[in-house]
Amino acid sequence: MCELYCKQDTLALRRKHIGPSCKVFFAADPIKIVRAQRQYMFDEKGEQYLDCINNVAHVGHCHPEVLKAALKQMELLNTNSRFLHDNIVEYAKRLSATLPEKLSVCYFTNSGSEANDLALRLARQFRGHQDVITLDHAYHGHLSSLIEISPYKFGKGKDVKKEFVHVAPTPDTYRGKYREDHADPASAYADEVKKIIEEAHEGGRKIAAFIAESMQSCGGQIIPPAGYFQKVAEYVHQAEGVFIADEVQVGFGRVGKHFWSFQMHGEDFVPDIVTMGKPMGNGHPVACVVTTKEIAEAFSSSGMEYFNTYGGNPVSSAIGLAVLDVIENEDLQGNATRVGNYLTELLNKQKAKHTLIGDIRGIGLFIGIDLVKDGQSRTPATAEAQHVIYKMKEKRVLLSADGPHRNVLKIKPPMCFTEEDAKFMVDQLDEILTVLEEAMGAQTESLVSDNTLCRTKMPKEACLELLSEGAPDQKENPSQKRNGLRTDKHSLLSKRLKT
Repeated sequence: MCELYCKQDTLALRRKHIGPSCKVFFAADPIKIVRAQRQYMFDEKGEQYLDCINNVAHVGHCHPEVLKAALKQMELLNTNSRFLHDNIVEYAKRLSATLPEKLSVCYFTNSGSEANDLALRLARQFRGHQDVITLDHAYHGHLSSLIEISPYKFGKGKDVKKEFVHVAPTPDTYRGKYREDHADPASAYADEVKKIIEEAHEGGRKIAAFIAESMQSCGGQIIPPAGYFQKVAEYVHQAEGVFIADEVQVGFGRVGKHFWSFQMHGEDFVPDIVTMGKPMGNGHPVACVVTTKEIAEAFSSSGMEYFNTYGGNPVSSAIGLAVLDVIENEDLQGNATRVGNYLTELLNKQKAKHTLIGDIRGIGLFIGIDLVKDGQSRTPATAEAQHVIYKMKEKRVLLSADGPHRNVLKIKPPMCFTEEDAKFMVDQLDEILTVLEEAMGAQTESLVSDNTLCRTKMPKEACLELLSEGAPDQKENPSQKRNGLRTDKHSLLSKRLKT
């Protein structure tokens, strides 16, 4: 592989020149990736990793049709959208055709963060209201305006919730306030939003927007109960606010049956603004806000021009069009349905086998595995989740953990992910969970023994680390055989917890 620096030099230069808040995956033992193809990534030694987390490379890493479209347009022209060009209008037309009829006006940007920031501007200009309702644990981008409405971020830092921000409970029927045994969780959660609106009005405040991911990603792969969005939209519209559907992570056919995740909630639910980003350019920075003519005209009436230097440029538009073509030509929506159903079936079998798996939830190729210490209390298994993702890395499978407790394994691979990939991933996960649960069982037994370190007031994570180091060697798995590697039995869980 062609490298400028060896891995250690790259790491040293990153520590020197890149901001310390810019984190890497697997911080205790980061991977240096030098190339990728479809659903696979390769490190500097040529080792192949199955990518189960990269929803940015939507149609597959380095897809030849996307590359061809980019190169062809770059050889001709790249300029801003103040000049007439066919690509931007063709792209806007194609995107609008995938959406309900009233969503027909596009504003192109370069990132999901820019798109969500612009969506807030549109919403606030529409009626002159300022307040925003967001969901607990939500993340909508890295701009200041978005950190303010992202409890996933401001809840962890020194920032405090602004008075114009109102946080509604996440509509989580597994771990939330209203669970699967509730008679009508959709109405119960929607009533929480209604209550927020009423209290805001009593305080003399007015709601500009309710914003939510159609399926919450960083919040732990949460899928709202059926009917929730319809009821929330009703209450928000009564307050003369708008509904913003954030499709940055979950759009472009990832759920399989529908092109947009909000569409799975039924034809009677149509948001007022839709934002999109990550998968649009298959790794190229392109994003968009789509809204109604009425909201767009209200935004224009302010007299302020909206101009984005790179938004909707000919190259970005050509790449976006190529991504749409690949989704259609390779039936990637159908693939998301078929492979997603198969993967969910395999994972539910693992749930029946492993006590660590509390819940399997998802649609298409957007799936979460909620790990728990105890099935009854549903106590999040945070340390165990971190242990699992590092062990999966050793087996050349890339996963990440997220959610408010960082105990949910996230599966959102490139859309070309196959049934063979799904089977391979689940087989590796099965082996890891089996060894981990055996170790945890041994730990439980040792807690009542007179001759054990863990009998003292030692943190459980430290006990897990000792057990991990003392775990028996595993048999060579398919990934190890394919890559000529064996798993190191001395896994340092304490380091892993730093990620």
